[in-house]
Amino acid sequence: MVTQNPSFVRRDILPPIAPPTKTGGVVHWLRTNLFATPKDTVLSLLALALLVWVLPHAANWLFVNASWSGTDRSVCSTVAQGGIKPDGWSGACWAFVADKFPQFMFGRYPVEERWRPMLVAVLFIALLIPILMPSVKHKAVNAVLLFGALPVVAFVLLLGGVFGLPYVETPLWGGLLVTLILSFVGISVSLPLGIMLALGRRSTLPVIRLLSTIFIEVVRGIPLITVLFMASVMLPLFLPQGMTVDKLLRALIGVSLFASAYMAEVIRGGLQAIPKGQYEGADSLGLGYWQKTGLIILPQALKLVIPGIVNTFIGLFKDTSLVSIIGMFDLLGIVRLNFSDSAWASPVTPMSGLVFAGFVFWIFCFGMSRYSGFMERVLDRGHKR
Repeated sequence: MVTQNPSFVRRDILPPIAPPTKTGGVVHWLRTNLFATPKDTVLSLLALALLVWVLPHAANWLFVNASWSGTDRSVCSTVAQGGIKPDGWSGACWAFVADKFPQFMFGRYPVEERWRPMLVAVLFIALLIPILMPSVKHKAVNAVLLFGALPVVAFVLLLGGVFGLPYVETPLWGGLLVTLILSFVGISVSLPLGIMLALGRRSTLPVIRLLSTIFIEVVRGIPLITVLFMASVMLPLFLPQGMTVDKLLRALIGVSLFASAYMAEVIRGGLQAIPKGQYEGADSLGLGYWQKTGLIILPQALKLVIPGIVNTFIGLFKDTSLVSIIGMFDLLGIVRLNFSDSAWASPVTPMSGLVFAGFVFWIFCFGMSRYSGFMERVLDRGHKR
């Protein structure tokens, strides 16, 4: 029997020891990421010098010297330009943005009826947030409400003409309202249509494969401006006399078809990345084509191409600004339209409006990008290294 000497047995646990300074902390991070090599050191110092030079000027223009309130151009013009600012003043004109903010959001939508798009926005957010949260259940019901019921309710509320709601024609719609409508419809339509086109291009049926290939290659071979121009100007020439299609509807169809062609190629790349063994395993289980595709192949393919799908969504969101070529005023279009307002004509008004529009676009695009990264981390369980 072996006995232990109590003097050599520890009865309490030592507290954890901090890692060496060379392998952890701020110093280690700086040494690893910014100053690892002489070249990294030079580039980091150059970038730091550029930031030190740019950031103070940007902060002065955006915040310190900016005009935040006012009713006309005088608050954003120097004395020599007929305003109240001292000569040599340079700052953003956020008073212009604040004064025109309702137009930037709703366009020329009647002021007394703007509660309708605001209600649609509340319903949209209330249905969108749960469907984006993986932990929330009843996704099928949520999806039906978001993509099935909400478009009908939004159409009735925004257009009116029924249930005692005054009719508001679509040419009066504008601003962020139009941007979000075009983006939501384009995203909702292009994803399922792109999936069908991708499956059609890989189909063993020659006619379906040929038609899908022709559609994808033709649409991808022409710019979006041409598609919008054709939908707005050329399409009415082929319609019977006296028949017309709403301009917003033409833009929605054009944007959706254009995005679906690019989406099809993104999804086709995911389908080609699936190993042949997955198809053979599904066939060995006796699954039919649609069961195999819907239950085995597509879930894996879509997971692999999440970055490409979101990248297409981001491009679609930004491309909605091109509808100004057919006389529609999205966020960027309505901002540029207000530059002609003589009450706010000043040298800094255009730059202020464009910075505001760019910031709004960046907020939405950055949000989609961050959510894409979140979903990749949630779904990428089998490929982590």
